[in-house]
Amino acid sequence: MKTFQQFILEAYDPEVQGRSEIKKQGEGGRVGTQRKKTDPEKRRTKAVGGGKTAPAKSYKARKDIGTQRQRSEREQQPTQKRGSARLSAKEAQKKAYLERKARQSGVQGKSKDLEKAADKLLATKAKKKVDSKYKPQKSSGLSAAERKAVTKKGERKLRDVVLSTTGKTKESELKHPITQKEITRRNKLKK
Repeated sequence: MKTFQQFILEAYDPEVQGRSEIKKQGEGGRVGTQRKKTDPEKRRTKAVGGGKTAPAKSYKARKDIGTQRQRSEREQQPTQKRGSARLSAKEAQKKAYLERKARQSGVQGKSKDLEKAADKLLATKAKKKVDSKYKPQKSSGLSAAERKAVTKKGERKLRDVVLSTTGKTKESELKHPITQKEITRRNKLKK
């Protein structure tokens, strides 16, 4: 049997405390500990400008820190009725036969059955299918300001070509606006 002194020494031993199941709440009301990535671990990148990218500076803290998510949000909901997996081969075959016949005859079930079926469909989470040929768009390496400047330059060039071919002098004389500046000006006039 341990003495009180031995018990206290063990209880406050840092090695034992590290293994204990009881953990104090993390900063900002977190449920678990903070697992912030270091710069080399970060996968998110940001366009710095001049065709170069760098790791994103900071990760925003999640809005739901300190709240427990419901089990239905975390886990895949069951797709079949409770106990349906325990049907024998013969019972499963009979059930499938009856369902097939009901479908062929076109007989609709009771409203409660339909409601249950709808609830079941809403509760199950469908897996998103991604096309195997999909490849994400390659980053240009330009910052937001640089992308905007390139877009504006292209709009101005297109406007000048259209004005020279139509023989008009201003974009406001054209039937359809080209530059974003002219589009916003016309929208303000409509209001």
